[in-house]
Amino acid sequence: MQTTSTKSQFWIWQGYKIHYVKAGETHADYPPLILVHGFGASTDHWRKNIEDLQKDFEVWAIDLLGFGRSDKPNIPYSGQLWQDQLADFILEIVKKPAILAGNSLGGYACLALASQVPARALGIILLNSAGPFSDIEPSPNTFKTLIGKFTSAFLSQSWATRLIFEYTRNRSNIRKTLEKVYLDKSAVTDQLVEDIYRPSCDPGAAEVFASVFKTPQGEKVDILLSRLSCPLLLIWGEGDPWMNVRQRATKFRQYYPKLDEHYLQAGHCPHDEVPDQVNRLIKDWIVQNFPLA
Repeated sequence: MQTTSTKSQFWIWQGYKIHYVKAGETHADYPPLILVHGFGASTDHWRKNIEDLQKDFEVWAIDLLGFGRSDKPNIPYSGQLWQDQLADFILEIVKKPAILAGNSLGGYACLALASQVPARALGIILLNSAGPFSDIEPSPNTFKTLIGKFTSAFLSQSWATRLIFEYTRNRSNIRKTLEKVYLDKSAVTDQLVEDIYRPSCDPGAAEVFASVFKTPQGEKVDILLSRLSCPLLLIWGEGDPWMNVRQRATKFRQYYPKLDEHYLQAGHCPHDEVPDQVNRLIKDWIVQNFPLA
């Protein structure tokens, strides 16, 4: 990890090695905070947040199975798998209920955990969180259906996903992708590119990448929200080109009106692009909602 006050640690979960870091001291006033990265990222993506948040909270960050410095076995990956991993991490390592903050895929995993295992999540913070909502099916379109079937068949071939993986993990293509999803291009540093490239060289990384095309969708976000009972903070980088932020925010409010939300001039990863603003929002929300003393 990049900050001097954190150190890589490992935990064996279901026979696999899981990487995590811990920073800051245990606080009597506030619960621990767990940071969960998005697809293709790792604990490194939270370095700017950990450096600041550890001054006020006990902070943990974890590499989901298949990412970062965690093992990358050739197994089916799913939201349920990562939900179970987080639930056991809280039980066995953190050892007390926590607040979880997740970006993109990590946000979906945090929401799933808080919804399905509420005793382990005191609150959740979602940053441009991924996950499907239940929508009315559009009218059948034979052409689109055929194209969809062709695409699925193509991506089910291991050689096809390997080609895509090799193309997308190229450093120059990683940089191009990041520059599309960050409004502030100066935030796309050589270190950030390397942090994403490095785990892609690990054995099994290509199979993890391929699994995203084969894994069935998890529980819909609105169903998870219907079971949620803890405080929820939404932080949106409203310049995200991968999702219609305002539309998603409206759906979140529709299904869970008792939430707090903020919009920032940032892209898909506001915690890394505008960390000072995100850190302040997280601090203020925790202080207001979770005093233990």
